[in-house]
Amino acid sequence: MPADARPRATTRLRALLGTDRLDFLMAVHDGVSARIASEAGFAGLWASGLSLSAALGVRDNNEASWTQVLDQAEFMADAATAPILLDGDTGYGNFNNFRRFVRKLGTRGIAGVCIEDKIFPKTNSFLRGDAQPLAAVDEFCGKLKAGKDAQADDDFVIVARTEALIAGWGLAEALRRAEAYREAGADAIIVHSAKSRPDEVLAFLDAWANRHPVILIPTKYYTTPVELFAQRKVAAVIWGNHLLRAAIPAMQRAAARIAAERSVAGVEETLAPLAEVFRLQGDDELREAESRYLAAAPRRGAIILAATRGSGALHPLTQAVPKTLLRVAGVSLLDRLCDHLSALNVPSLNVVAGYQAAAINRAGLRRFDNPAWATTGEVASLACAAEALAGPCLIAFGDILCRRYLLQVLLDDDADFVIAADRRIRGTAAEAPAAPRDLLRLAAAPAHAFLDGETTLAAAAFSADFAAFDAEWIGLLQCSARGAAIVRAWVEAARSRPDFARLAMVDLLADLVAQGHRVKVHLFSGDWTTIESAYDLAGASNL
Repeated sequence: MPADARPRATTRLRALLGTDRLDFLMAVHDGVSARIASEAGFAGLWASGLSLSAALGVRDNNEASWTQVLDQAEFMADAATAPILLDGDTGYGNFNNFRRFVRKLGTRGIAGVCIEDKIFPKTNSFLRGDAQPLAAVDEFCGKLKAGKDAQADDDFVIVARTEALIAGWGLAEALRRAEAYREAGADAIIVHSAKSRPDEVLAFLDAWANRHPVILIPTKYYTTPVELFAQRKVAAVIWGNHLLRAAIPAMQRAAARIAAERSVAGVEETLAPLAEVFRLQGDDELREAESRYLAAAPRRGAIILAATRGSGALHPLTQAVPKTLLRVAGVSLLDRLCDHLSALNVPSLNVVAGYQAAAINRAGLRRFDNPAWATTGEVASLACAAEALAGPCLIAFGDILCRRYLLQVLLDDDADFVIAADRRIRGTAAEAPAAPRDLLRLAAAPAHAFLDGETTLAAAAFSADFAAFDAEWIGLLQCSARGAAIVRAWVEAARSRPDFARLAMVDLLADLVAQGHRVKVHLFSGDWTTIESAYDLAGASNL
C-alpha cells in the first residue's frame, strides 16, 4: 500500500487497541531513534518523557517545557512511519493546559497522548514514587474529558495512566481510578508498577477482566514472559527507554577512547558509517525529489580558468602555487570566488588547473588539468573542461576578485550571453609601452554615462588602443543553457584552427558578435580587480 494510501496515524494507533493480538511499542526520543524503531518493525512508538528529557540533558521533572516537547515530537512524527503515542506526563497543568496541548499535538502528526494521575510538576515514577501525591480523581477525570472534547480527530487516542500502585495505594485504588478514567472517556488504561515481579500488575489484569484496553510498561518486571500478558488480552507492551539506554554506554565508550587516544582511528570501525547516517536522514528521498522537481531547472555550473602561474612580476609569490591560490585577507582568490558562487546557488563548480595543479584540491571542486598550460591560452584551457558546458554556466578567470553582487547580476540575467565590464579602462596611453587589455566596444552607451547600466557588445579585442574602445571586460561570462551549447560547439570547432593555442576568451566574445549573437553587457564602476603584480595583491584587500 502506498504511504499516502495508508490509514492515518491516529487510526492505526487506535486499531492497536482493538485487536486480540499483543502489540509492542518502542520508546523513542528524537527523529533518528523514531526512524530506527519504525524500520525495526514496531507497530507503534512511545515518545518517552524520560528518554526525551534525558536526550535534552534535563531531569524528568517537567523541566522541558510543553512547547519543547511539541517540537521534538514533530521531528519524531516526520521521521517515523509507525504511529506515535506521546508520554504527556500530567498534561502540563490543569484541564485548560491539557486541552490546548491535545489540539497542538493534532497539528504535529502525533497519534495519541498518555497522561498520568500525579501532580504537576511530576517526578519520574522510579524516583521516590511512594512519596509522590496523586491527583484527585474528579480533577483528573475533568482533564480527560477536556482532552477528548478538544481533539479534532475522532481517532486520536488519549490514554490514562494510574500511578496508584507506584504510590503504594493498593489494588483497590488502582481499579477504582482506572474505572473512573474509563468512564471519563480514556481510550486505554496504563497501570504502572515499580516492582521487579509482575504480581500486582497480573492481579490488576485479572480483576479488570479485560473491560477496557490496557497497556503495560514492564521496565522493572522485564523478565516476565510476554505470553502472560497476551493471555490476559493486554493490548500493547511499551519498552520504555531502551534505545536511549543503549546509546548512552556506546557514546561513553567512544568519547572516553577518543579522549584517551587523541584520535578517532580506534573507534571508527565500531561506528555507523556516514552512509547510514545519510540514509536515516532520508537522503535517497531528497535525491529522488530533486530529479522529479528540479528536472525543469538546469543545474547551474561554473568553470574557473586558473591554469596560469601569472606574469614574471608574480613569480616570487607563485613559486609553489598557481596564481589563483594567492591569498587576499587570508583567503585565496579561488576559495573566495567559490564561496561566492556556492552562496549564490551554483552547485557545480569546476576549475581548469595547469601550473602546480595538485595544489588545487578544494572539496567539492571538480578539477580539469591543462598539461600544456605554459604554451596555450584561455580557450585551450576552456576546451579541457568543455564537458562542463552543460546547462547554464558562468565562465570566470581564476585571478578575479570581485564583490558578490557582480556575480549575482550576471546569474540573474537569462540572456544567452552576459558579460560584466568596467567603463573605466585600467592603464593609460601614457604608459611606456601601454599594456594591452581585454577591451570592449559597446553598441550603445547607457542613457546616463555616469550610471552603471546595461547595453550590448559591438566588438572585443585584446588591445592597447584605449581610445577605440569604451570599456574593459572583467573576465566574467554567463551563458544560458543554449548559450553554453553554442560556446561548446565553438570551442570544438576552434580545435582545428591553426591559432587555437593562442586563442583568448576575448576572441570568443568577438566571434560571437561576428556570428550575430547578442552579447549583453552589464556595466559597473569598480568593485573588482585582477591580480597581475605584487602591487595589485597588496591593494586588493581594500575590496
